[in-house]
Amino acid sequence: MPKDQGIGASSLRREDVRFLTGKGQYTDDINRPGQAYAYFLRSDVAHGTINGVDTTAASAAPGVLRVFTAADLEGVGGIPCGWLITDKNGDPMKEPKHPILAEGKVNHVGDPIAVVVAESLNQARDAAELIDPDISELAAVIDMRAAISGGPAVHTEAPDNICYDWDFVAENKDAVAEAIAGAHHVTTLELVNNRMVTNPMEPRAAIGEYDAARGEHTLYTTSQNPHLTRLLMGAFVLSIPEHKLRVVAPDVGGGFGCKIAHYAEEAFVTWAAKEVGRPVKWTADRSEAFISDTHGRDHVTKVELALDENGKFLAYRSTTLANMGAYLSTFSTCVPTWLHGILLAGNYTTPLIFTNVKAVFTNTVPVDASRGAGRPEATFQLERTIDKAAREMGIDPIELRRRNFIAADAFPYQTPVAVAYDTGNYQATMDKAVAMADLDGFAARKAESAARGKLRGLGIVHYIEACGIAPSALVGSLGARAGLYEAATVRVNPTGSVSVFTGSHSHGQGHETTFAQVVAEMLGCDEANVDIVHGDTARIPFGMGTYGSRSLAVGGSAIHRAVEKIIAKAKKIAAHLMEASDADVSFANGQFTVAGTDKSVDWGTVALTAYVPHNFPHDTLEPGLEETSFYDPANFTYPAGAYICEVEVDAETGKVEIQSFIAADDFGNIVNPMIVEGQVHGGIAHGLGQALLEHCIYDSDGQLVSASYMDYAMPRADDLPNFTVDHSCNTPCTHNPLGAKGCGEAGAIGSPPTLVNAVVDALSDHGVTHIDMPLTPSRVWAAIQAAK
Repeated sequence: MPKDQGIGASSLRREDVRFLTGKGQYTDDINRPGQAYAYFLRSDVAHGTINGVDTTAASAAPGVLRVFTAADLEGVGGIPCGWLITDKNGDPMKEPKHPILAEGKVNHVGDPIAVVVAESLNQARDAAELIDPDISELAAVIDMRAAISGGPAVHTEAPDNICYDWDFVAENKDAVAEAIAGAHHVTTLELVNNRMVTNPMEPRAAIGEYDAARGEHTLYTTSQNPHLTRLLMGAFVLSIPEHKLRVVAPDVGGGFGCKIAHYAEEAFVTWAAKEVGRPVKWTADRSEAFISDTHGRDHVTKVELALDENGKFLAYRSTTLANMGAYLSTFSTCVPTWLHGILLAGNYTTPLIFTNVKAVFTNTVPVDASRGAGRPEATFQLERTIDKAAREMGIDPIELRRRNFIAADAFPYQTPVAVAYDTGNYQATMDKAVAMADLDGFAARKAESAARGKLRGLGIVHYIEACGIAPSALVGSLGARAGLYEAATVRVNPTGSVSVFTGSHSHGQGHETTFAQVVAEMLGCDEANVDIVHGDTARIPFGMGTYGSRSLAVGGSAIHRAVEKIIAKAKKIAAHLMEASDADVSFANGQFTVAGTDKSVDWGTVALTAYVPHNFPHDTLEPGLEETSFYDPANFTYPAGAYICEVEVDAETGKVEIQSFIAADDFGNIVNPMIVEGQVHGGIAHGLGQALLEHCIYDSDGQLVSASYMDYAMPRADDLPNFTVDHSCNTPCTHNPLGAKGCGEAGAIGSPPTLVNAVVDALSDHGVTHIDMPLTPSRVWAAIQAAK
């Protein structure tokens, strides 16, 4: 029988009650007394010199409190980048200033030039139309190859537009070249990982407030990591001591990476609230989000895979151009380097790997993390190349992967790309996916499709990802400018209920449910008696937020460790009450017992005694029952899985229809199977959206021509089939107390190459070997025509 409480139970998401009944509180739902409204005037050209900004008419407009330009922000710093990359020559990356408001130049469409603060949003918007910016337009550079081949410089600090030129596993460079030169077979593939707009359901918003009596600032914001925002904004941008700066991230309607970054709008409203003496609120509309939220992906890559006559992988080499956009965002620099390079081994025993990445400035919106952040890009290039190699060598694509899998008894396994995998069983997940997909019946299904004039294809992928970015000492040596631990405080109240204060932030993951399950399992209490508190830096311990599928593996482990401390102290209290040694006290199902006796005391009695210490060993134990833990992982976690997709393609129109999608994942130990299934469904939909529909397009002048839902296609329910998912092939993580690996990004990592592999398989008889994403009807049709 399934459990109905604790770890392993599909407990219903408690947070959904308020979300589904309209009682959630998002940043835009918050209104502070006397608040004013900010409206950002943004550049409508991609590159230009600012000769002046005339705000005279706007300042005199009805309801306007102030109009600000860069000249008014003297002493305000730029938005810092959170990760320093050192290039192949040992030099630090180029790091031009990212100002709050454009200083002297605009560098992309959407770059903020001025801000109107007014009594109402409509008044602020109307006044912004009266601002007269004098901008001399400059030639823009959009294409990365053009940018590094003599194109216009985005920043004087980087005249060649290269932020860094990064080699990874440089000691293997010559050996890789030699192996490729002498290999029986080399598969080469050039591909594009298309740029995406992340598009969370809730647009970004921010409210700044200043308490003059206390000298304290408060920022309400749509952030995935409020403490990191407080650190970056307080220390580097506004010079506000952290004890005078509170950041609150209330309910957040999705993040998917684009709400990790600290943004100019957050800093502005925090600063402006003090300047105008009133709270200042800003909320992006959807069109504004398209040109101000960080974008994702945007890599151009060439891959070479060397194989012997039996299909064994000998060496892998990739060279990538990674678009940074006009400015460096918070984690933008680590996405195409450390979050990308360390995944190029995949699930395979490839002995030699080398990669080079050039990060390129262009006159486009900054690029940063988007669900998966570097892992999807690595998996896409690797799994597409393996599939192409299988076709070229006449080896079944599943068999080629099996020949190169790391064996189940080879763990822990040291890869040639720095990381060591602790556990995994890739044959098992492949076996599970194959069984679920009924591959024996594929030939019949293909024939039936052909009878209807359709081309049927089968795509297979086996992915791995690195989650829970850690440990802090390692990432610090690689350039991270923050620690990557997580923190939790667990407070047992006098009546026995429990409050958990976590640095992990929930914006759709279901933390309020799953974290309560972990605590309830350990304490033997009802989940309803566990309250989860997150998002407010004034209430929670300093934590690093939520991204990289880290919440359970890192945040959950911090909670686990804090509860262990609670239980250890509670045993001492119980031992005193039962006149026994705490070494003889056991705790299970909410009861403390003494070995070899019938003595027992319940959880509620111990909790009350901790706070009403009339009978308490004050000489050896403090009153109260509250503990904090900071958990810094020893390693990444490594979820993995096999995905299989079947598609039908209409050769006359190029339209692709997904017939089935199978996912067999290894996520380690599972806390809530229902939530895991939902996360995988969402991730697959996200990845298929990129593979099939989504594409961020700039014209040669730097105008974003896919700047609304009229031109940017998001996946809808009728674009997708029902997904069949399984997570029974678990190999628990060996280095965190929960044995968890993470699941939130897996679907977005494995699904794009699976879909593309399936479409290429369907078109293989037409001579098609590759199509760049998204596989729109026009692209698929054009590939068929070109191959004729």
